Amino acid sequence: MTTTRLTGDALRVTVFIGEHDTYHHKPLYSEIVHRAHAAGLAGASVFRGIEGFGASSLIHTARLLSLNEELPVAIVIVDTGERVRAFLPELDELVESGLVILDDCQVIRYAGSHSGRHSRRHPGRSGHSGHSGKEKKA
Repeated sequence: MTTTRLTGDALRVTVFIGEHDTYHHKPLYSEIVHRAHAAGLAGASVFRGIEGFGASSLIHTARLLSLNEELPVAIVIVDTGERVRAFLPELDELVESGLVILDDCQVIRYAGSHSGRHSRRHPGRSGHSGHSGKEKKA
């Protein structure tokens, strides 16, 4: 699979739906992410909200002890304006109730790890001793 490189002017589409929204018995957010991936878009992420309200004006919150609460979910997709606009018909098909917004944005840095792991090393993890290699002289 070809790696997408994206810097400079871009377009961000954010889709707000409920976490229990489905498409053919699977989570709608998952269907959107998989279609964005299949379309070759630069990236998509799903964020689960802890509280919110929308067109219904009902406030949904994670603070209540209810498993039936319909919490908000935001799916954020970023790519060039041309590629995002070409993907909008997919969203028209999938999103029956929710909010879809577009924002112009600037991509400052877009980089992935070649190995699939985090590229930064952390103290206490394999391959890093926890010091910089420079010793202070007394």
